[in-house]
Amino acid sequence: MQTIAIEPFQVIGISVRTTNANGQSAQDIGALWQRFLSEGIAQKLPNKTSPEILCIYTNYEGDHTLPYDTFLGCKVSSLDEVPEGLEGRAFQGGAYTKVEAKGDLTKGIVYDAWVDIWGQDMNRTFTADFEVYGEKAQNREDAEVEIFVGVND
Repeated sequence: MQTIAIEPFQVIGISVRTTNANGQSAQDIGALWQRFLSEGIAQKLPNKTSPEILCIYTNYEGDHTLPYDTFLGCKVSSLDEVPEGLEGRAFQGGAYTKVEAKGDLTKGIVYDAWVDIWGQDMNRTFTADFEVYGEKAQNREDAEVEIFVGVND
């Protein structure tokens, strides 16, 4: 794993407040993805700077065992035009450890990567962590998803 600097960025999308307790996040985040894809939200975003979809975990009440927000969207150059029913958020950037999940998305590779992350001593910030679903994530059976975990320098 490598630590890299991420520049501040802005995202427009949708969110849900959830928790990892009792499998609630799997239901909530699954429903969030379903809405994002079925409503074609990525195609509706003004000022989009990339086709990549970001799944961002933020506003933690503590660590990953407590409630947090999951935000699903795309990077944009400006938050001046946020379509009705969507949210715009700015993220500060900072130091991140990059982890890659590779394999079949339908078999839980991203969740499995998070289980590994939760078991490691990474000196996490719990400000914002995110997954990037880019071109290499298009083939669901042979996907590559980048996961960025906020860490203290």
